[in-house]
Amino acid sequence: MMAVSGFFGVCLLFSQSWNTVETLPGIDLSKLSAAQKASVLKILREEGCSCGCGMKLAECRVKDPGCSYSAGLALAVIDAVRQGKSEADAIAAAHESKWAHVQPPKILEDPVDIPVAGAPVRGPQNASVTIVEFSDFQCPYCAAAAPQINALLDAYPKQLRLIYKEFPLEIHSQAELAATAAVAAQKQGKFWPMYDALFKIHNSLSRDNILMVAKAIGLDMDRFQTDLNSTDVRETVIRDVQDGDRAGVMGTPTIFINGQRYNGPIDTSDLKPILDTQLKNPSKPVMVQQ
Repeated sequence: MMAVSGFFGVCLLFSQSWNTVETLPGIDLSKLSAAQKASVLKILREEGCSCGCGMKLAECRVKDPGCSYSAGLALAVIDAVRQGKSEADAIAAAHESKWAHVQPPKILEDPVDIPVAGAPVRGPQNASVTIVEFSDFQCPYCAAAAPQINALLDAYPKQLRLIYKEFPLEIHSQAELAATAAVAAQKQGKFWPMYDALFKIHNSLSRDNILMVAKAIGLDMDRFQTDLNSTDVRETVIRDVQDGDRAGVMGTPTIFINGQRYNGPIDTSDLKPILDTQLKNPSKPVMVQQ
């Protein structure tokens, strides 16, 4: 479930059929010529995904945009077509890529740099372990993960900090507004009360409900509504999404532990052993840009 640049525009993608849609989640076709784009879409509509879903690549991108295999295979096809290769050669390139076969993910991937300057933080600045979370306030999985992460912060009050990054998904119609509301609340020092409140109402993030939450947590409502519609706030959300795209975020929630993407359940029982291992290696650098 990947967010893409320009998500503030009107999106008709999911009202169209996967075999006629001209844009796909997380797939940039803008650098292709019209003929190249037609070739890529033809391949993606005809070739099957390797993840085991039984769907064509384009179908998998539309119905399961969090699938890394359809995304990886699509990018392999695009790269080949952009280089002037034939459709047959592009298909062959996809079949030869690492995405052609399901591979068991490492529990922690190689560290990456994630810009975090200005992002909301919970926990001590000098914590040994930093979790960077890319999340979506309308996502039910993110709502379920929030209390688990909060429990970890309580369990490691001096060793762990959380940095939050916005990653509203296109498929969630109210996620953009909720993300901008959280950033607007941050401008008044109330990000975390807004964070907690938004996840409590993740199934009903209407503008009216968000305004009621903002009033309940004590925000200056005139300033909040001005910030909610401001270019600065919207650009902050866009930058977070772009940072997530560069870090390889494909869906939500996605967390990075000391810069390493975590591939496992976001549950205290699963994460505590990971954190304990990290704490035993305090010299390990935190791979985030301050």
